[in-house]
Amino acid sequence: MKNEEKKEIFKKQLKNFAKTLTDYISNEDEWTIRGFIDIFKNVYTISSDTKIISKILELHLFSHFLSFAENIGYHIELATYQNWYPDLTFICKENHNIKFAVDLKTTYRDENYPDFCNGFTLGSHGEYFINRSSSKNIQYPYDNYSGHFCLGIIYSRTILNKNEETHIYTIDEIEKIPAVIKNFLFFVEEKWKIANDKGGSGNTANIGSIQKIEDILNGNGVFIKAGKELFDDY
Repeated sequence: MKNEEKKEIFKKQLKNFAKTLTDYISNEDEWTIRGFIDIFKNVYTISSDTKIISKILELHLFSHFLSFAENIGYHIELATYQNWYPDLTFICKENHNIKFAVDLKTTYRDENYPDFCNGFTLGSHGEYFINRSSSKNIQYPYDNYSGHFCLGIIYSRTILNKNEETHIYTIDEIEKIPAVIKNFLFFVEEKWKIANDKGGSGNTANIGSIQKIEDILNGNGVFIKAGKELFDDY
């Protein structure tokens, strides 16, 4: 089977898997994670900080990724270092030369324009992207991957008042703790298909994403008409 065929099969499997993930992490559209607990059984509300939410979501979902990989004949390799690309490397058990990069990305809906989200960063356009045989800050050289995918999570934020943010709850009160995020939308798309022609964050060399949710779900990024080669050149 050719790599392109293998990529399309993997993409379909990953998309179908993503459709199941809401059930694992939410109840009545609200996140089932409600706080941090200490050894005295005090529960502290989760901050709305996007980095904290992203990391907890990754931990919440990881066991399901392991089961998914096993079911389709792959094993998962995590990035050796926190700032390396990608988050997950799927390696085919039958042919270790077949690898897929999967980055987990989270963002929130724009409260004023709910058809839009805050956007994602889609990885670096630095050394490993320019030099496709480089091993700098990447698990395997870029060209070693048969496909590069984003598994994204778009959610709505719940605005808490100061009392809710700072209140310390007991275990018995856990169902009273407000969920800081809700209304999850999972999607899978090839990275280049949702890329923007602008940077993703501050002064770092990151690829930005488009922000209209409908276009993200349809893989309708700014490089679609021009093609993947232009994305790579850009």
